[in-house]
Amino acid sequence: MNTVSMRRASSRAALSVAAAALAAVSMMPQHAHAHSIAGDRVFPATMAVDDPGVGDEANLQFGHIRVPGDDGDQSINTFQFEYDKLITSRLAVSVGGTYAMQNNPTAHGFDNFEVGLKYLLYVNEAHEFMTSVGVNAELGGTGSRAIADNFSTISPTLFVGKGMGDLPDSLAWLRPVAITGEAGPALTTGAGQPNAFNYGFTVQYSLPYLEQHVHSLGLPQPIASIVPLVEIPLSRSQGQTTGTVNPGFIWINRYGQFGIEAQIPINRASGSHVGVLVQAHIFFDDVAPTTIGKPLFSGNGSMK
Repeated sequence: MNTVSMRRASSRAALSVAAAALAAVSMMPQHAHAHSIAGDRVFPATMAVDDPGVGDEANLQFGHIRVPGDDGDQSINTFQFEYDKLITSRLAVSVGGTYAMQNNPTAHGFDNFEVGLKYLLYVNEAHEFMTSVGVNAELGGTGSRAIADNFSTISPTLFVGKGMGDLPDSLAWLRPVAITGEAGPALTTGAGQPNAFNYGFTVQYSLPYLEQHVHSLGLPQPIASIVPLVEIPLSRSQGQTTGTVNPGFIWINRYGQFGIEAQIPINRASGSHVGVLVQAHIFFDDVAPTTIGKPLFSGNGSMK
């Protein structure tokens, strides 16, 4: 498996587009009503470990990291785009692609394109709990020969999220905390190619939740709309665990979000230097809920 393919999960887009999207979103109202909602809890669209919700949205992400290669360390830059479209209010399909550039050896081009399906199983509003199931397929042979694998990878995944808003008054300052996670195998179609088990979790502390549902500290914008967090995406294959610890923050409002994280490798096999992820994300289900952002079908299966 190419090194670029192994880093796929940590990238979704372009830095320049992210900056433009942030500028546009920053002029909009500062109240978070994003798609992944359980009670008072908004789960932001995290960068390396997918959130537990479904939505009509576009995600742009830039990633940079240095990893061990056959001829020494190599730098990898990725620019990824993903578009998720609601079929019903609980079911979404996704398409995505990644353009990668690496050195040592020098190569650039598109990685294999990906398609996915995700279904929202259950939401408990009172306990701020949400869970979904999904499957993602990387389509072998659809990318550049210099970058992409010639075999496909199928990844069924379980997603969960839990907010701590149901904690007692004595622990009120912990109510802004939320934990999300994902887990599932990555099954390859190539003869002799190793499978993997991918998993990860996030720990978040939502300042919007603190201000709106616990105790207002009078934080100014944009600080009052920031969610500090740590993501830990991991993968195990052939007895080796790789992954990163990603501290960072996400700034979120009703129509989109902007995020930035460091990528700190957990071991030498995961990378040789601290990397970075930069994200811009647009919620079409809030930007244009009656047009491009509405589900194709209503809950009873008829067109909306």
